[in-house]
Amino acid sequence: MDEQVYDPQALQAKWQPRWEELKPYAASEDPADPRPRKYMLDMFPYPSGDLHMGHGEVFAIADVVARYWFQKGYNVLHPIGWDSFGLPAENAAIKRNAHPAEWTYANIETQANSFKRYGISFDWTRRLHTSDPEYFRWNQWLFNRFFERGLAYRKGGLVNWCPNDQTVLANEQVVQGKCERCGATVVRRELTQWYFKITDYADRLLDDMAQLEGGWPERVLTMQRNWIGRSTGADVRFQVEGRDEPVTVYTTRPDTLFGATFFVVAADAPLAAEICAPEELGALEAYRAEVAKLTDIERLATDKEKTGVFLGVHAINPVNGERIPVWAADYVLADYGHGAIMAVPAHDQRDLDFARKFELPVRVVVHTGMADPGETGIATPGEGTLVNSGPLDGLAKAEAIARIIEILEGHGTGRATVNYRLRDWLLSRQRFWGTPIPIIHCPDCGEVPVPDEQLPVTLPDLRGEALAPRGVSPLASATDWVNVPCPKCAGPAKRDTDTMDTFVDSSWYFLRYVDPTYEDGPFDVERVRKWGPIDQYVGGVEHAVLHLLYSRFFTKVLHDMGMVDFVEPFLRLLNQGQVINEGKAMSKNLGNGVDLGQQIDAYGVDAVRLTMVFAGPPEDDIDWADVSPFASQKFLARAFRVMTEVSSAPGVDPATGDLALRKVTHRTLDEVTRLVESNRFNVAVARMMELTSATRKAIDSGPGAADPAVREAAETLAIMLSLVAPYVAEEGWERLGHQPSVALAGWPAADPALLVLDSVTCVVQVAGKVRDRLEVSPDISDADLEVLALESDKVRPYLSGAPRKVIVRAPKLVNIVP
Repeated sequence: MDEQVYDPQALQAKWQPRWEELKPYAASEDPADPRPRKYMLDMFPYPSGDLHMGHGEVFAIADVVARYWFQKGYNVLHPIGWDSFGLPAENAAIKRNAHPAEWTYANIETQANSFKRYGISFDWTRRLHTSDPEYFRWNQWLFNRFFERGLAYRKGGLVNWCPNDQTVLANEQVVQGKCERCGATVVRRELTQWYFKITDYADRLLDDMAQLEGGWPERVLTMQRNWIGRSTGADVRFQVEGRDEPVTVYTTRPDTLFGATFFVVAADAPLAAEICAPEELGALEAYRAEVAKLTDIERLATDKEKTGVFLGVHAINPVNGERIPVWAADYVLADYGHGAIMAVPAHDQRDLDFARKFELPVRVVVHTGMADPGETGIATPGEGTLVNSGPLDGLAKAEAIARIIEILEGHGTGRATVNYRLRDWLLSRQRFWGTPIPIIHCPDCGEVPVPDEQLPVTLPDLRGEALAPRGVSPLASATDWVNVPCPKCAGPAKRDTDTMDTFVDSSWYFLRYVDPTYEDGPFDVERVRKWGPIDQYVGGVEHAVLHLLYSRFFTKVLHDMGMVDFVEPFLRLLNQGQVINEGKAMSKNLGNGVDLGQQIDAYGVDAVRLTMVFAGPPEDDIDWADVSPFASQKFLARAFRVMTEVSSAPGVDPATGDLALRKVTHRTLDEVTRLVESNRFNVAVARMMELTSATRKAIDSGPGAADPAVREAAETLAIMLSLVAPYVAEEGWERLGHQPSVALAGWPAADPALLVLDSVTCVVQVAGKVRDRLEVSPDISDADLEVLALESDKVRPYLSGAPRKVIVRAPKLVNIVP
């Protein structure tokens, strides 16, 4: 290449193999290494093809942070692996009449090569793949430990079913009533499935968020709090005619019990059929068939017309002995509380809409000052004074709740309780390409875990059409694999044919990274104690209540098992936005997709990375139609020329150089340091651009390329640019006479003496328009600055006498209102 011409492709061809040889980013395990440790984690990529624009953004952003801490002298662990089980590989295998592993591992190699080309500072010695038996063996081992602790269990009930992917989904994987992966409308089915008892950890998942305040985005903490949905209230037992066992309902407003005028059971709950009068069973079954066609989102919609059927029985209100009719309706869900509610129509809008539709009584029991809901059709859910409520009359809400709970507990008809929106994690999947659940079903011994010494339970060799979804797992057809002797009694038994949700794989992978070849457990406990928890995690907000919640749960269980000494896995979380195009998410249907590889071919890795980082704050979306990798390429060419034109020798004393440029260099360094540590990477890049311009000016019209201050500026620029443009920074560092790698250069310290400002530019406005700029002392007083502004020759023509008001913000602004 021409020594003075910036050629991004030539730099990539030169430095990629050099980095492979140098391995500058390998984390050290030497106990004598004095550097403090820092664990950097990026989102866990799925190998669905080559890297796309979203990958380009998140890994460019994460690499800024990792490279910065390398430069700051930390022993940084920055690993890479692949979340390589899952449906896309299975669907591709069906289409290609192949095995999912073929597609998966080919894509992994493609992505690995692209990552290396993209110059990400990974420690490649830590690489792992969750579809390797050496990894998923430990999924199974952990499942057995959860099973022993009562945290893994199997039960029947209504589940979310994706008719397209032919598998069940956890509640967290249903978004707006649709499958979060394929977008198909989710339906409810009755199945027996495996669950993790995440609800046992609901309080800790909520309370431990106090440790994450300030380290996680507040919106993610809010999303998790809302998903867990802890509420306090009371369980109230209603006697139902014809049933010996009372029916329990949960309510957050037990103070309104005297206003309950009917009782509602979820139409699809088993309870509805149990208590229904025989003569009403036909109507109930017909109604349930209609309800089965609706998603939960549709059922809970406030504007949906209320429907239901009377079950022909009555319940007894435990506080006043009143008989109230029992209905089945779709606006109550089977998995909320106990699948039944007391309906208080005066103070709940959905109850009121139902009561008005079926002409049921409406009784006000909380006086809020609003008009009667029975007449207006508008419920009054707020606080007020209790009325028509016997012993509660005249009490405020808090006092009334305490009193009614006291009364219920005294009569044995209720108690104070806490309820959660969170439901146990449904982890069974009726698909092939996942971790087999290590349970053997024996007709005599029941559910028997596969002994640890027999792990891993590997997958049989199924491919092509044998993997086609059919409502049950494809593994059920592998009879030689399914039929095995019971580990306890040696009698004939069968393997469980479901596989685990792939979120199990990604709930603990970050612990395996410390030693992916460890054979004595899922991870090296002692090494995890040295490296964990994760100091900085960078990933998408779309996993706020999926991967992040599950990882927190796993970490707490592992803490209780004595395997980790922390309860929160990720101390700091940085979310990135999306890369869109022309105002919309990229899609084949819209024809607005942008290919990352093509952008790199056209502009070079450094220009694409710089564009990603410079486009805006990390959490904002990037519209590729509004940014310019060409402009980034032009800037990098300018920076390259600055670094290659320096003519002074390495090691020259910068103190003998131009003072003005030295001040710009050190102020830039100080500001970029603070900007990077506060995740304002785009502003940091802007400061690097300003330093490049100042250095260019010093070379062209100032002290010249031989000045020691020019070398200091260029060396500082190379180190800072290495965070966002590693190829040009590496080449520049070498051209400046240093050994590679620039990653080992160390982050320079700004000289406090050079940060002191001699003067500040003060903007003077008259009636909101800039009329002068004054160079003033940075410590000038408001009074002195006001005098200078009013005496300015450029300001006085716009004043006709004393101004009405002068607003002074020393030392940078004076605003005069004439």
